[in-house]
Amino acid sequence: MTDFMAAMTAIGLMSGTSMDGIDLAVLRTDGANEIEFGPSMAIAYEAAFRRRIEASMETAKAIVRREDRPGDLADLEREITLRHAAAVRDFLRTLPDDWQKPGLIGFHGQTVLHRPHLGVTVQLGDGALLARETGISVVYDMRAADMVHGGQGAPLVPAYHAALARSIAEPYSGMKPAVFVNVGGISNITYVPETGDPIAFDTGPGNTLIDQWVSREGGVPYDAGGAIASEGGVVTEVVARYLDNPFFEKSGPKSLDRNDFGLALADGLELADGARTLANVSAEAILKCVEHLPQAPKLWIVCGGGRKNPHIVADLKKGAERAGAEVIVAEDAGLDGDVTEAEAWAYLAVRSALGLPLTFPTTTGCRVAVCGGTRAEP
Repeated sequence: MTDFMAAMTAIGLMSGTSMDGIDLAVLRTDGANEIEFGPSMAIAYEAAFRRRIEASMETAKAIVRREDRPGDLADLEREITLRHAAAVRDFLRTLPDDWQKPGLIGFHGQTVLHRPHLGVTVQLGDGALLARETGISVVYDMRAADMVHGGQGAPLVPAYHAALARSIAEPYSGMKPAVFVNVGGISNITYVPETGDPIAFDTGPGNTLIDQWVSREGGVPYDAGGAIASEGGVVTEVVARYLDNPFFEKSGPKSLDRNDFGLALADGLELADGARTLANVSAEAILKCVEHLPQAPKLWIVCGGGRKNPHIVADLKKGAERAGAEVIVAEDAGLDGDVTEAEAWAYLAVRSALGLPLTFPTTTGCRVAVCGGTRAEP
């Protein structure tokens, strides 16, 4: 067992913009560079509950103050919280003795609205209720303080990505600058230089357009393993139209809401062509971010669900190789790409408890480095 000083054991809970379920991971960390990975678990949402969350995003558009819960959002928030509590209880029963009794839970909640230009971001999740239900201290609402200090409130994972990059093993340890790419519903990158703070921003749609497309056109929730896209081809005119969005001309920090990009530009494509084209949109949007980085990266590390789409990864590799860079998936670096975000929320909870910054001017645009999060005791 690791005995580094000030180590805390925490569980991270993540329900991302793909809305497919809850990821749980436990780790032990000093909130800086020392990280010991523990077990993880994923609990899927059934299709009906996922549709309910999707519908809530329309209701959430009426929110003006971040504490508002119009329509059935209050009931949904309670159910999401209770599902997370049940997931934690199930997870705890699976943990070996040396991972028992975590002192903290890092609770992300479910994002239903993100409007940084209005200073509003809403994650459904009742931290106090989760603490009471689990009997464990909960750190939640980690985005709000950043926005109070002028930040975008996203992305928050870069502090964790930077720690991972500093600890990555050979043969990749010397390949800096490195970029972590998280391909979730929305994709974001963390640029880790040789020295200094990370740079981070959302790059564009990740899986969200593909998921919406195959759901609308094919009646399935996602393109498992890129099987649908493998039957189609890239329609370059459509890719160009997506990349013509003014978002891509902005330098970071910048962040997106799940609804900032839609399917209208792909209307009229065949099912397979649409899936393959939107996978290319995801990859090209990520590659386009190099225009806003101090140096071209030498290494790209792909995590999140999108790393399982072979078309996104292949397109990334093709583009990166033209610039002399290497693209690997998280597992190539000894990481678990399924739970990176859940691990990050555990890591951030510890940083919050220790009073360390979660965000930086170079990651969210906040005026000063900010330690965020609200702590709820059982």
